[in-house]
Amino acid sequence: MKEKETIIKIENLTKEYKMYKTKKDRLVEAILPGVERHDTFRAMDNLNLEVKKGEVLGILGKNGAGKSTLLKMVTGVVTPTSGTIETKGKISSLLELGTAFNMELTGIENIYQHGQVMGLTNEQIEERKQEIIDFADIGEHLYQPVKTYSSGMFARLAFSCAINVDPEILIVDEVLSVGDMAFQLKCFKKFDQFKKKGKTILFVTHSITDVLKNCTRAIIINSGKKIFDGEVKEGVERYKKIIVGLDDSLNKKEKIANNFKKEKDGETWKSHFNQNNNIIEYGNGQAEVIDYGIFDEKGNYLQSIDNKKDVVLKSKVKFNEDINEPIFTMTLKDFNGLEICGTNTLIEKIATGSYKKGDIVEVEFKTRLSVAPNKYTLSFSCTHFKPNGELEVLSRKYDALLVEVISSKEYVGVLSLDTDIKITKKENNTQNQKKKE
Repeated sequence: MKEKETIIKIENLTKEYKMYKTKKDRLVEAILPGVERHDTFRAMDNLNLEVKKGEVLGILGKNGAGKSTLLKMVTGVVTPTSGTIETKGKISSLLELGTAFNMELTGIENIYQHGQVMGLTNEQIEERKQEIIDFADIGEHLYQPVKTYSSGMFARLAFSCAINVDPEILIVDEVLSVGDMAFQLKCFKKFDQFKKKGKTILFVTHSITDVLKNCTRAIIINSGKKIFDGEVKEGVERYKKIIVGLDDSLNKKEKIANNFKKEKDGETWKSHFNQNNNIIEYGNGQAEVIDYGIFDEKGNYLQSIDNKKDVVLKSKVKFNEDINEPIFTMTLKDFNGLEICGTNTLIEKIATGSYKKGDIVEVEFKTRLSVAPNKYTLSFSCTHFKPNGELEVLSRKYDALLVEVISSKEYVGVLSLDTDIKITKKENNTQNQKKKE
């Protein structure tokens, strides 16, 4: 079998940035040659990588690992400190949408300008213009200055310009979910078309599900170094360990830093997760949900939830008044606010007992979240019934954590069906009748 052509080759790639403590240090170094007043931050550390034609490479890593720096160097936005990058064919980047736009020009004028920046002739731009207009679907706004656009319209036009230049290499960094849901669907369909055409794609995302569904290979970057290169599922499992500091490949300094962070954060559970800045909190204060988290059965932190495995959702509640028979709850919602599933101690018919002022209780919900892979929010609360039968909210933390449910399978709808399918081919009576004749 013929080996696929190498379309991206990176050797010994390093990128360093000078870090100054004060503006004065920067000035002194600028006017006094030979005087150094800076520290050096190495964003990319001697990285080597080959990407074959038609590969969809998922690039994983924590924030600050060097993923975006790598992509910017491949596209030529950032110059390497040392090392080489060789690419074959036209590159279209979805890194910083609209960077080639002139805010004073109209949308239609910017289509031409973007095409020229991408190296297209006027004839080629004319050929693609209508497809770009149809894909962006911003109506008469196309003939207005871009500076008058909403952020959604701007993103739609910028994405449409970037995606419709027929590149050999497509570079995507967390921008497939721009605009409204209908436009997002168009974006993913276009992405799938590129895959089917055998285009080479570099794909950076924090969505583990998107990597599992779309990529043919995965690498992990940690502190500017490539620490994994291989099969997608194995890479995802490794990345999940790195997120919670359980990966053996982390060096001593990183492990010490992780331990220090735990100590500094007071070892709260929630500090290890993606907390929602727009959390909804209310209650009468007689109790407070003070902590929450997601764990496996061994007590390890989970950054994503496999819909085929048991998971332990925990909340910690402190009582500020004496409370009898409180109700402890958990709820999973989608990003539209729809409650997908949930339960509580009342539904499960569990007697919770009585608590005194100052008591702290840990509540564990061991369950399997058999929902379709997607991003969700997780909520916890503590309520109880007054003697007159009225429900009273003591503490609610709605949409407290942002979580991702993953799976290696595709799903239709919101539920994960554990289904066995049996196909039996029956005897063809028509053909048997002809044989007899």
